Amino acid sequence: MSLPERFLQYINEQNLFQPQHRLLLAVSGGADSVVMAQLCFQTGFSFAIAHCNFGLRGEESKRDEDFVRELALKYKTEFFVQRFDTLAYAGKNKLSVQEAARNLRYQWFDELMHTSEPGFHRLLTAHHADDNVETVLMHLFKGTGIHGLTGIPARNGNVVRPLLFALRSEIEHFAREHKLGFVEDSSNAQEKYDRNFLRNRVLPLIREHHPQVSENIAASITRFKETEMIYREAVEQKRSKLVEERGGEWHIPVRKLLKQVPLHTMVYELIKPFGFSSAQTTEVVRLLDAGTGKQITSHTHRILKNRDWIIISTISNPVASIFVIKDAGEHTETEAGICSTKTVRVEPGMALPEDPFSALMDAAKIRFPLILRKWKTGDYFYPLGMKKKKKLSRFFIDMKLSKTDKEKVWVLESDKKILWVVGYRIDDRVKITASSVNGLLCLFQPATI
Repeated sequence: MSLPERFLQYINEQNLFQPQHRLLLAVSGGADSVVMAQLCFQTGFSFAIAHCNFGLRGEESKRDEDFVRELALKYKTEFFVQRFDTLAYAGKNKLSVQEAARNLRYQWFDELMHTSEPGFHRLLTAHHADDNVETVLMHLFKGTGIHGLTGIPARNGNVVRPLLFALRSEIEHFAREHKLGFVEDSSNAQEKYDRNFLRNRVLPLIREHHPQVSENIAASITRFKETEMIYREAVEQKRSKLVEERGGEWHIPVRKLLKQVPLHTMVYELIKPFGFSSAQTTEVVRLLDAGTGKQITSHTHRILKNRDWIIISTISNPVASIFVIKDAGEHTETEAGICSTKTVRVEPGMALPEDPFSALMDAAKIRFPLILRKWKTGDYFYPLGMKKKKKLSRFFIDMKLSKTDKEKVWVLESDKKILWVVGYRIDDRVKITASSVNGLLCLFQPATI
């Protein structure tokens, strides 16, 4: 089967795009992207060409840009080019040059995809089977789970790689056979880059003993993808039985988790979606036997041991602002919910609110303005029914609140005196008594999570 025939077969098998789709081709000028353009042309797809000039190789970068412009003229198709100050971007964002180039490239491609008229349905990149082999080996050398062995996906959203079926040698043979010119990137010979070292030094040595190494690993990648599908299904079944979502938190029973085999693998799969690394898996396993209050964090989430549970929650940003309630009748909106106040007449035998987010207090003992804020260390009040003050930190322990529960607590105060620990208890000093005439009714409607 010819390369164009295999090209069409792979596109159909992987459902990469349809004949009516308009394609944007990322073309560097190298053999792989030039062959991709030729295959799209021969098989009748509608496409435009986009080229990135990263300005990293002086005249060579300009040569590549000019070559790709001529290629677009050859195919009589639209040509887009963007010049980047890659070094400045890398320095500003504290990235390696390779990371900076990747970010700039895909940001621009995404912009082209969505702003061009008419728009494009797919972005095509020229990654091939040898790129996939190198990627899997790099993942393996650096340490990876099973997903890292599945290599480069044929499709990621609207980004597709229609040459993943072909080896570099096949692509270069096709280019020579059809007398397709292409340019060589001199940086491909620089072995300071991991991929180039692997490509130019390691794999040639392996091929001396295993000539079919690329073909064999490429075939294994297909099996790894199928294996991961089975593995992922098993993990999701276990996850659904272990993890319970409660109001924006994820609760996992420690005893059930400890029975999982293999434990480390299951723990890693549970914590990975929350930004935790494989290196933190052992720490989390140790946390299962730790005391209440011990915790581990990622950049976005916290894992907390709370008695017989592991609780995963989002790390809250500290709230610096406070909210002022100037008078009764106001509705004050915060990120936690809406607080409403109104004055009511106290009638003999009047029932007190049972809802924890409703509080009725003696209006005569309260002075406006009121302050609604997050609680802080050192806060204290006189819990309803008690004549002695108690620090909120101690009150929370008595209420058996978890660390994440404490972080969500708000208080209502007047004259630096806490009137109400919202959702829990009013202060004894402002309770309704037989002599009360008017009450201040406070209602707090928590935000929907």
